[in-house]
Amino acid sequence: EGREPRLMGPYTDRDPFHDPLVAFGYLAGITKRIELHTGVLILPQRQTVLVAQQAADVDLLSHGHLRLGVGAGWNYVEYHALGQDFASRGRRLSEQVPLLRRLWSEPLVTFEGQFDQIDRGCINPRPRRDIPVWFGGFGEAAFKRAAKMGDGFSFAGDVETALAGLERTRELLAEEGRDIAAFGCELILTR
Repeated sequence: EGREPRLMGPYTDRDPFHDPLVAFGYLAGITKRIELHTGVLILPQRQTVLVAQQAADVDLLSHGHLRLGVGAGWNYVEYHALGQDFASRGRRLSEQVPLLRRLWSEPLVTFEGQFDQIDRGCINPRPRRDIPVWFGGFGEAAFKRAAKMGDGFSFAGDVETALAGLERTRELLAEEGRDIAAFGCELILTR
């Protein structure tokens, strides 16, 4: 309380969270059938190469049951505490997802981006498949990012808001020339 601008998100400092990739490493050892979905990992708050290796490890340990849900986030306090720039989170996320995919699929990566630089680096072991990357969020920027580079979208909120977001995402998928039927969708009811 008492912050300007005021924080108005779906959780507060009283809501506990485990790190999803750490928890999924544990769960991968005790389950064989459930899908493990980070819905939603705030990717711009994390180092891209580290997430690539952690996600690859979880996917390998779970025998291909990881679905990586990512988003830009809304909580500027978290960004500040982690030494990351809140204003550039969307641009960073848009750079990170293609880089993750390269790290998962190529034996050696050279990359010179605005936020990440890699000189002939890799992760090892790499996953045995393309890890699905889903997006989450509440606005036009999230829908556009998902339509351009995502495998699916996790809509959150009430049904009416989710359906409006789904319709907009389908329009953007069509503009991108992507197969709407191949794009995954889910609703996480929060109200």
